[in-house]
Amino acid sequence: MPRHHSLSFGARSVQTLSVAVLSLLVAGTVLADAPRVLPEGQVPKDRRLEPLKDLNGYFPFTPSKTKEDWEKRAEYVRRQTLVANGLWPMPTKTPLNAQVYGAIDMGDYTVEKAFFESMPGFYVTGNLYRPKGKRGKRPGVLSPHGHWANGRFYSNAAANVQKEIESGAEQFESNGASPLQARAAHLAKMGCVVFHYDMIGYADNTQISFEVAHRFAKQRPEMNTEKDWGLFSPQAEAHFQNVMGLQTLNSIRALDFLSELPDVDTSRLAVTGASGGGTQTFILSAIDPRVAVSFPAVMVSTAMQGGCTCENTCNLRIGTGNIEFAALFAPKPIAMSAADDWTVEMKTKGFPELHQHYRLLDAADNAMLLSRTEFKHNYNSVTRHAMYHWFNKHLKLGVKEPIEETAIELLTTEQMTVWDDEHPKPEGGAEIERKLLRSWHADHQKQLVAIKEGPSGRQEVVSGGIDIVIGRGLSKAGEVEDETIEEIDRGNYVEVHSLVRNLAHNEELPAIFLHPHEWKERVVIWLDKNGKAGLFEDDGSPKDEIKELIASGITVIGVDLLYQGEFLADSKPLEKTGRVANPREAAAYTFGYNHTVFAKRVHDVLTVVSFAKHHELNPKRIDLVGLAGAGHIAAAAAAQSDGQLHAAAIDTQGFRFGDVLDIHSPDFLPGGAKYGDLPVMIELAELKNQWLADEAGANATVQLRENGATKKSLVDAAGSASAVSWLLSL
Repeated sequence: MPRHHSLSFGARSVQTLSVAVLSLLVAGTVLADAPRVLPEGQVPKDRRLEPLKDLNGYFPFTPSKTKEDWEKRAEYVRRQTLVANGLWPMPTKTPLNAQVYGAIDMGDYTVEKAFFESMPGFYVTGNLYRPKGKRGKRPGVLSPHGHWANGRFYSNAAANVQKEIESGAEQFESNGASPLQARAAHLAKMGCVVFHYDMIGYADNTQISFEVAHRFAKQRPEMNTEKDWGLFSPQAEAHFQNVMGLQTLNSIRALDFLSELPDVDTSRLAVTGASGGGTQTFILSAIDPRVAVSFPAVMVSTAMQGGCTCENTCNLRIGTGNIEFAALFAPKPIAMSAADDWTVEMKTKGFPELHQHYRLLDAADNAMLLSRTEFKHNYNSVTRHAMYHWFNKHLKLGVKEPIEETAIELLTTEQMTVWDDEHPKPEGGAEIERKLLRSWHADHQKQLVAIKEGPSGRQEVVSGGIDIVIGRGLSKAGEVEDETIEEIDRGNYVEVHSLVRNLAHNEELPAIFLHPHEWKERVVIWLDKNGKAGLFEDDGSPKDEIKELIASGITVIGVDLLYQGEFLADSKPLEKTGRVANPREAAAYTFGYNHTVFAKRVHDVLTVVSFAKHHELNPKRIDLVGLAGAGHIAAAAAAQSDGQLHAAAIDTQGFRFGDVLDIHSPDFLPGGAKYGDLPVMIELAELKNQWLADEAGANATVQLRENGATKKSLVDAAGSASAVSWLLSL
């Protein structure tokens, strides 16, 4: 840090805007209020103060420059996808207990009823289409249906079918009446074993209702409890338990089901669906290496990313989108379709970049777009024929081209349903929902214990999960600089008013540096719920403990994190976080595309740590203090600081993310409780010197960790004076 007030604080060359005359006039005087960096009423120029991003935003994909760059990026995005869906680590794969029965002979293929348990007591239902007269093991195809009314039981009105035939979208009345049955039937005719399964809430899969899974509108107070919570509650979000995750797990287990069939070739597995089924297609293809060929229809786009609650989870699309999810499948063959919907611009926005990505991986012929924008949202005959050709080529079916559909014999709902007297429909409703989430949580906790006690895996699973939860580590803080607004010599120290800018993320933080003339190459970053004002008394002078640090030759940095101090034009503390313009009270609509306020505040701390670490004066020690309602922010930041902190003094006040009961609380953090909550974040910091208050449940209890040994002691007050005394003893 600077030894005199004329030296800039910039991590690289910056302009100093010191007002010399004003500095001389006020030097050594006591200010009337806590110091400001910006003029009264002006807020920082920070990108995060702009409107929040939502599912209707623009989601471009920028191909990596090298294969090595892509490998790193792909690892992160795939992990982000798994974490956000609650599948990191993957839930324990329990026995499927599959039942297949009731075969109907359709001539050159059969249709059977099938169901199995993706988790104990939670069922996946559908129909199994099998070719007749084919030798050897056959390719297996998963067919998720999407948001067509009644799903697998969908039946298009005769008048609509006639219009589609006239437009060229369909050829036959029966196929137009059920394009879902048509594609499964014709794939079976081509020699594939097809599992046409229900999305949650559709057809036979009603243990969680359609209204909950796909039309969730308002938070349910009876489900927002600290124990036995339900879907969409703050607690479910804090543990990354969501409908999309359950549906994706069902798809993974459906792949398990296909793979266990004796007539399926596990080296030739494919998946295809449209709309919400397209979402399931590209997500499953991205995360499950068993998928060999993929065809997501009318869903991959730079525009709308998926409007249903079953297509959104917190953290999922922060910094990424559906094009990049499709890119994760590369270099394996993927084809997709565009129509007169949100995919209408795919030919010029999205697919060219995806194709460039495939060229980088030497697989240009493995990406294809069928752009038929004369048709509305569909999986019509035109699209199905493109899919048949794609699967014929890449699954090596050997069917003579061109492939042509014929009219199918439609099955009735009674013929397709899996539930009957011998196979009774399982119970559903709120208690089953609670039971399912309890079981999911218990399995995860059991896995975490095994990981902690095992020889390895903790860094990959726990640290990897928390990395996504917070959304930024010190290594990704980006380039940081500062602009000095004013420097005031206070006698034994210089008070520097500065704007610390994160150039990579377009973020700007008002900060105060209290820098002693006799600097001992040590920095303390002091966090407070009121921002940098927490360093000062009401009259604007530093608090006694801050003076003590300065007198000991330590630079103290105070900063306004997002929505603290000068971020607040009206000076009122933030009580509720913003939300996107979506009437439904599901957290994923806001926080699937934007980090929470808590996460953004942690990012701010990392920005300041990075600034201090890379400062041209090269401080030998950087310590972090989080007190007075900022301890949980400090703890999370320490976990992501890559070992660059020498010591931390943290008063958590017993905070736990799992206790936050409001999805718009400033402390709400999706996934915050999943990997052991705040205590595990504290452990991950791996600080040799650590002062912790209120972590044992008693207000006066302090834990001290020094040089690897943890001690507990009782103090008169677990406050700032005690923390400073400890810091100065190091």
